Amino acid sequence: MVHGPSVQAQRIHGGITFNVQAQPGVGPDIRPDEVPPLPFPFVNCLLCLAELDAWLGPGRSASVKVGFGALYGMSGVGKTALVSRWADGKRDLFPNGQIYVDFAVLREEAEGEDVSEATRQCLRSLGVDESSIPASFAERTSLFRSCSSGRRLLVVLDNVSRPERVASLIPKGEGSALLVTSSSLIEELAADGARMMPVRPLDRASGLELLTERCGEAAIEADVESAERLVDLCGGLPVALHIVAARLLTNPGLTMARLAGELADESGRLAGMSLGERSVSAVLDLGYREFPSDVARLYRLLGWLPGTTFDVGVAAMAADIDTQSAETMLRMLVSAGLLEPVGDGRHRFHGLVRLHARERAADEEPEGERLALIRRVTTHYLALTALADRSIRLDRLRVTDLTMLLATAPDPFEVKGGQMPLDWLEAEHRNIMDVLRAAACEETLRTQVWQLSEAFTVLFYYYRHLGYWRESLELGAAAAAASLEPAAEARLRSLLSRPLMDQGKYEAARRELDAALACAEVSGDLVVRASVQEFLGRHWEHFDLARAMDAYRRALELSTAANERRGVALATFFLGCVQDADGDHGKALSTLRRAHAELTARDDPRMAARVLAAMGVAHDHLGEHDEAIRTLSVAARALREQRATHYEAQALVALAGIRERSAADPEAVRADLTRALEIYEAGFNPEAKVLRRRLEGEGAAD
Repeated sequence: MVHGPSVQAQRIHGGITFNVQAQPGVGPDIRPDEVPPLPFPFVNCLLCLAELDAWLGPGRSASVKVGFGALYGMSGVGKTALVSRWADGKRDLFPNGQIYVDFAVLREEAEGEDVSEATRQCLRSLGVDESSIPASFAERTSLFRSCSSGRRLLVVLDNVSRPERVASLIPKGEGSALLVTSSSLIEELAADGARMMPVRPLDRASGLELLTERCGEAAIEADVESAERLVDLCGGLPVALHIVAARLLTNPGLTMARLAGELADESGRLAGMSLGERSVSAVLDLGYREFPSDVARLYRLLGWLPGTTFDVGVAAMAADIDTQSAETMLRMLVSAGLLEPVGDGRHRFHGLVRLHARERAADEEPEGERLALIRRVTTHYLALTALADRSIRLDRLRVTDLTMLLATAPDPFEVKGGQMPLDWLEAEHRNIMDVLRAAACEETLRTQVWQLSEAFTVLFYYYRHLGYWRESLELGAAAAAASLEPAAEARLRSLLSRPLMDQGKYEAARRELDAALACAEVSGDLVVRASVQEFLGRHWEHFDLARAMDAYRRALELSTAANERRGVALATFFLGCVQDADGDHGKALSTLRRAHAELTARDDPRMAARVLAAMGVAHDHLGEHDEAIRTLSVAARALREQRATHYEAQALVALAGIRERSAADPEAVRADLTRALEIYEAGFNPEAKVLRRRLEGEGAAD
């Protein structure tokens, strides 16, 4: 077998047939038509098509003689399909032809991504004989301008990764256009005059439309729920949707429900989005291979990162690099369409991109690197959460001693104009939970797990995310038990009783408190023992007021013995609440006043406001309704200012009840109950159902 028009041989046996490929035509009348056709239906992106019309088509400004546009977005998002669809409908705008150069092919060939080679291809497409194409880039571009002058051409440069000299291929003929696609936002093209258009993944409706076009309406209507799950699992990436559709079309026994169930498992999702050599992973590899080694490493490690969003500090910790380097690399990943900024300095992956990054990390990172990353990130979040906790209230009981860790940790909450600690905790609480879950799977990170769990609980005093609160404390208590830290276990199990009781799980709460009592006794820590007694009293309030008062008195004794003044004030407060519930309202009011004075003197406005609300209830029980309304109103406002919304809701419900009984303004009653319902529903508190029925009943009566 030989290639070419001639063969030289010593002896020839048998007949010889020469098959010589016809060479492309040459001459000025050649009309190239090279933009790839679309072999499948095109959906959505109507706004993008209209914008291309405005840039490059009939809607463009009369002052723009030659259009120049650039489309950018992650690999597989449909940039080439968008260009093909637009070019196919605009043949009349470019009567002298459409030229197409795929830079991905150039990168795979010996020439590499060479604009000079692309220029050679453009000249061949315009009918220039190979022997007449100059060797130098400058001469080629000069000839290209001459050949494109007087012609209306569309030049499409697909999959460009580097911007150098790309603008040299802007055709000269009036009415012509150069259209570039890239996986990255290449700012240099904008500097050269290109209009920049991001191409983003399809929304659910558009993804469902694409799946319908491929699989047929009957198949979709037979199981709309599974079809929507498939669209969501594909993350709006057309390449993923086409592969999923192909699997359904070529496997008659494969239902949408079965495929959705298969792809629901993250560990096998990318493998399930492949057909032979065609896969989502292969498409994403195209962009990944273009990264410098340090950016590629950061990309891989971020795939292992627990949590869905991250800032530059977390990214730097994940890769064990400085924040300035991390910030530069993150910009490159954002530019490549692989990361999406979500505001407040945070970023997130597209779902399939994160799985691809994780896949690359598993294949390319050394053994032990994932555990090292989890350790670094857990320590990072532990330091920040502990600093936030201490910024909110320094004298709160803590078993954890983080003196050494925090001695060298910069405190972002002390910086003027920095983020408020409670705001940071609320913004990060899902990520912190993911970090806790990941660290809890590692035996060597047990200490960090229970320490982070204890610090994290400060958030839930203000935002009652009961499910997260409970889970974080369960993980922490288990880690403390495994680490043989009885004081920590006692603290965390007693804290765990609170979300359990808020969820109405009193038996489970009692079991945790019994275990906490035993651990506290073993620890010998007076303050921890007092704290457990306090939580035990909170439990007995629901069943046995006498036992509750005994527990609070015991907490008072232990706190006094330990000279823990805040503990004394808190036990006094809770004792006063039980005295009021037991009918001794005058004594309760006196006890509560002592607690209020102590907490006010200790500059603890949140707890002081809670005591004030209890005093309002005691005034109501004494028949002092006007004073009760005044005191509860002040308490509710103070609790709202302190963002203690759970207790604000309790105060508002009590206030609404007093106003109802005293035939006060019904609109004020409804306003109090509506605000309380908002708080309970936001925290998934079971009391929300009771309050909603109450409001709906009032509405029906009105």
